Amino acid sequence: MKKRAKKVLEKEEETLCCCEYVNRLGERSHVAACCCDCEDLDEACDRWMKREPQSPDSLSRLSAVVTDRIRVPWLWGGARKLDLSVIPPLILLPVLLHLAALHFLLGVAVLTALPGLVLWYYYFTHRKKGRTLFFLSLALFSLTYMYYLFITEVFPRGDVGPAQMGAVTVGFVLTMAALAHTKKDPGVVRPKQADVHSTVTYYSALVDRDPAVNGTRREVTTVANRAASLEQAGEEQEESGRRNWCPVCRVVRPPRAGHCRICGVCVLRLDHHCVWINSCVGQANHRSFLLTLLLFLLTSLYGISLVLQSVCPRQNLLTALLYCPGVYNQYSTALCFTCAWYSSIVTGGLLHLLVLQVINVSYNVTEREARSALRDNTARSAYWGLVVDTGVYSQGFRGNWAAFMTMGDNLNLPSAGPTDLV
Repeated sequence: MKKRAKKVLEKEEETLCCCEYVNRLGERSHVAACCCDCEDLDEACDRWMKREPQSPDSLSRLSAVVTDRIRVPWLWGGARKLDLSVIPPLILLPVLLHLAALHFLLGVAVLTALPGLVLWYYYFTHRKKGRTLFFLSLALFSLTYMYYLFITEVFPRGDVGPAQMGAVTVGFVLTMAALAHTKKDPGVVRPKQADVHSTVTYYSALVDRDPAVNGTRREVTTVANRAASLEQAGEEQEESGRRNWCPVCRVVRPPRAGHCRICGVCVLRLDHHCVWINSCVGQANHRSFLLTLLLFLLTSLYGISLVLQSVCPRQNLLTALLYCPGVYNQYSTALCFTCAWYSSIVTGGLLHLLVLQVINVSYNVTEREARSALRDNTARSAYWGLVVDTGVYSQGFRGNWAAFMTMGDNLNLPSAGPTDLV
């Protein structure tokens, strides 16, 4: 009884409250103590006050401390760590959009600098092969914030009816549901014990050199050739397995599978790693990825048209974005017009991505295979590299789309719980 009571007491001590967490040193801490016991911060400030040079690892230790102590209270398992890359889009996007709505020139400057800043950060993180939640946070918050402004700014103007509002709401919900399904599992290659510890032995018939038994010498030559062919086939299979072996994941990759250096896993029919969903696009989620893009584009185009009809009722939809007189006379109207411009920029970028994906599916080529073929000059390209045909897996237009629509039906993926979008 004493041992059982002791185990129960230890288990209660290990159970974390919703506001508690275990820090990077393995110590139990509380979110209210985030500003206490900051030796690294004190040392950095002390060196700065004394005008002494900082140690080489002081900034990295200070960043680790700040990242470890920014926690959000959670009901299960204690406080959750909050990734710092999630925060900038939540602050910068509303500030920049409201700033762009103040004047026409400010709008041009902000809407020009914002895509440039995002592209710079993308190439910066892509070069280091680092994983960040910045782009997923920007995508989710942009979609949610545009919908919020549509409800609070456009719908009260009276130019949008309940049916149109319902259509935008349905599109928003379906896009979020498709995104949640896309993030479940791209089709990760699971390690098998037989692949890790596999030994293949090839047996051949023994050559009997007695002419009295075989009758002729020709049969001996045939058996020897057969043994040589079996040995050659075994060497080719061993070489193929060595070439497809992933030393990081310790798995034998099937054909068209690839290793993602950002996620650190091997994915079946790896297409590319998409930073906007913070996940790979592979055999299991490629169809839902295209569905997410299609739903977003339809919802965005319909919402932009409704906003322009409300803000610029006298102008044609094709020219309203370029010429809308008097739109900056009222701040609410200018904010709606600025958000329509921002949504148009995002829609244009995702439309380009969707067109590339449709072309690749039509030729049965993944983005990873297309880049590799262009680098090795082993593919036929046209239209400035938009169309890449390797000719390896193509079965014709209808056959390629039929294979694409059925490629994820026979996958046995592990069942997962509710998907965490972030």
